[in-house]
Amino acid sequence: MIQLFFKFFSVLPLWLLHALGGLLGLVTLLVSSSYRSTFYGHLSVCLGKNISPSKRFVLCSAMHAGMSTLELPFFWRKNMQNQLGHSVWIENWECVEQAQAQGKGILFLTPHLGSFEAAAQIFATRRPITILYRPHRKQNIQRLIQQHREQVNLELAPTTLGGIRQLLKALKKKQSVGLLPDQVPALGEGVWAPMFEKPAYTMTLVGSLMRATQCQIILAVGERKPFKGTVLHLFKGPDSLPEDPVQAATQINSAMADLILKYPEQYLWGYHRYKQPKPRRTVSQNDD
Repeated sequence: MIQLFFKFFSVLPLWLLHALGGLLGLVTLLVSSSYRSTFYGHLSVCLGKNISPSKRFVLCSAMHAGMSTLELPFFWRKNMQNQLGHSVWIENWECVEQAQAQGKGILFLTPHLGSFEAAAQIFATRRPITILYRPHRKQNIQRLIQQHREQVNLELAPTTLGGIRQLLKALKKKQSVGLLPDQVPALGEGVWAPMFEKPAYTMTLVGSLMRATQCQIILAVGERKPFKGTVLHLFKGPDSLPEDPVQAATQINSAMADLILKYPEQYLWGYHRYKQPKPRRTVSQNDD
């Protein structure tokens, strides 16, 4: 069923997927009380002191959440990179060239904001990149991810020791890697650090990778232009992070918060950022 779903939606144009996705987001907000609770709770924590969410804001955010789901088949389908040119734009590519001119690997950071899947695909049209991802519990979905998400110049690294070594290897070869630092890590792999002034369990991986490889952090946002495409915004990140893991995580969370406030309607407010961490799952087939 999932394969049929993916195959059907992968042949639809992006504008139609955005239209259907917007409708899906509105319906989900209307009918799912648990989703609605997380959505509004997250909004109240993060935007209460910065933005007063209007009804229009809430509806638009819900629509963007739906779009982020239904656009996946479009960006995951084979040979997608050959078709991206007419629907994407890149701003501030110079920060990538500057880092490479200095002989540094690049660590791209983006929160659950905008079209983060498209951001990786867009970068891969110009340079190789390795993306950290969390393997799915359901094997049929995991097979779908491995079959379609990897593209030319885009490799996947699972959240295992083998995957971390894969990231380190790429950075030491002065290549690029990407991850979502607002993703809640497994227990023991993060620290509690403020995110919009509320404690959030935050990965320490960013600081570890930076110390081990002296890479350059670049912040990235795939701003969704509904019915049109994606703008990849790039911002030079910090040149160093504190050695203290809590201080480093706090600095990263602050950078992610600043990005979210630039495009607040496109953040996944239904993502449970403040949940308790779970013990690490063993994924032996992805760990080497």
